[in-house]
Amino acid sequence: MATTTSAAASGHSRSTSSLRAGKRWQAVISYTLLVLLAALFMFPWLWTMGTSLKTSQELYIFPPPFVPKVPQWSNYPKVFALIPFANFMLNSIIVVALSTVGAVLSALVVAYAFARFRWRGRDVIFAITLATMMIPAEVTLIPQYLLFKYAGWLNTFKPLWVPSWFGGGAFNIFLMRQFIMTLPREFDEAATIDGANPIRILITVLAPLMTPVLATISVLSLIWGWNDFMGPLIYLTTPKKFTLALGMRYFQVSASGQSWGMPTDHLLMAACVMATTPILIVFFSAQRYFVRGIVMSGIKG
Repeated sequence: MATTTSAAASGHSRSTSSLRAGKRWQAVISYTLLVLLAALFMFPWLWTMGTSLKTSQELYIFPPPFVPKVPQWSNYPKVFALIPFANFMLNSIIVVALSTVGAVLSALVVAYAFARFRWRGRDVIFAITLATMMIPAEVTLIPQYLLFKYAGWLNTFKPLWVPSWFGGGAFNIFLMRQFIMTLPREFDEAATIDGANPIRILITVLAPLMTPVLATISVLSLIWGWNDFMGPLIYLTTPKKFTLALGMRYFQVSASGQSWGMPTDHLLMAACVMATTPILIVFFSAQRYFVRGIVMSGIKG
């Protein structure tokens, strides 16, 4: 009897050890694949960083070196000497700040109306709102241009941020509505009993609970506005008002419309590194809220 018990215990121990070994190998394989994928996706950024530190001669060496022999950190100050980079960045910050605030606030109000109130035609209007995401931007490009032209807004920042204050975009409304619907209505009812009106309920009760989705929409709006090239290209004509995305074209065509006559790809890469660094910092700082906002809104992959 004792022998049988000992054999059973030994077999259980071996199976447990095999299970643990299998889990360890599974973890090793998973982490290895993740590291390889991370390296694959980071390669363009690392190549950009390496190219930004090269000399103009190293740009045309074949095979191209991944790491420059002598890092040229002076390429970064040259960017500010060659183009008004600081002015372009300031313009981008102004536009992005105004458009992001407008997108978040207006989407919050519209989504609150769709999620918490019952009114005639609500579902139809919501469906139409979502349907606007299928309309290509090129379809509304000319009507918007004519509208801003008659309003006298050409060559100003207004066409780049004012539309964000009127709804914030269909996707932002949908994302925020889905999140609000996950919040118990008991919160609203308790606040109503205490005498709070709908606006106060939104500001003091629901908004503090919506940090994940607010951060998500803020990051998405910020990235979109920071990278927007078509809007500034169409509405801005004075180089002093160019945003960063449009101002980078200076490295391909000078202000006079002529080529620089010298290689500037390494300086362009230096400008790209400086332009993308703020976005990376914001994204990784808000990553925890970003992921949580997507998951809790019901848009899981």
